[in-house]
Amino acid sequence: MIIRSAFGLRLDFSEGLNRLRAGARWRWLPVTLAFYLLPDFLLAQIAPGTSASQPAESASILPSPAVSAFTPNSVSVPPGYILTANDQVAVEVFGEDDLRTNGRLNPEGNLSVPLLGSIHLAGLTLTQAASKLTELYGRDYLVNPKVNVMLLGYAKRRFSMLGQVSRPGSYEMPESSPGGIDLLEAIAMAGGYTRIAAPERVTVRRHTATGGDQIFKVNAKRFTKGTGGGFHVEPGDTITVGESIF
Repeated sequence: MIIRSAFGLRLDFSEGLNRLRAGARWRWLPVTLAFYLLPDFLLAQIAPGTSASQPAESASILPSPAVSAFTPNSVSVPPGYILTANDQVAVEVFGEDDLRTNGRLNPEGNLSVPLLGSIHLAGLTLTQAASKLTELYGRDYLVNPKVNVMLLGYAKRRFSMLGQVSRPGSYEMPESSPGGIDLLEAIAMAGGYTRIAAPERVTVRRHTATGGDQIFKVNAKRFTKGTGGGFHVEPGDTITVGESIF
């Protein structure tokens, strides 16, 4: 009887201990799961911030648009065009971004060029100007330089209309024809003839390179606009339309 009671107490004690262990195990299960899932949770929180910061870092190393987009817009140039004072040009040296420049030729026809200083370009075509700069850079500074010269804008070229035209005054040459225009086109820009104009008595005064003046007597009555057989007006010319006697 005593043995049986002791055995029963032992069984009850073992059963209670197992229940206690089982209960403790269930109580610690949430804590265990929390520690198990904590690294994944922290990684999920950190990962978005890392990925979001990557575009900002890559954007910061992209070249600045102001530096990479140096592509000046050149204007249409007739074949054999000769540079003159106040023309605006751009100079590019292939592979040498620091040597890029653009500006207007000064009244003496010179352009300030990096390393070379003031270089006279007036009187040259764009090809001749590029060859000159290529030679100068290759002489002391660069090995086999490749230079390109572009025209960005024409100097303001004007002519004067006087006498029997509707709007006497000074006019700019069209940018499409910087070297000159037809006489009838020049007269049209000034509003055409007046009622008492004498188209057969047109005088054109032109300055020469030697400093003198050349006078042309022109009978504009013989010209038909657009046929290409008229008189060519050049920048600096002064055209005077005479008055009819009757």
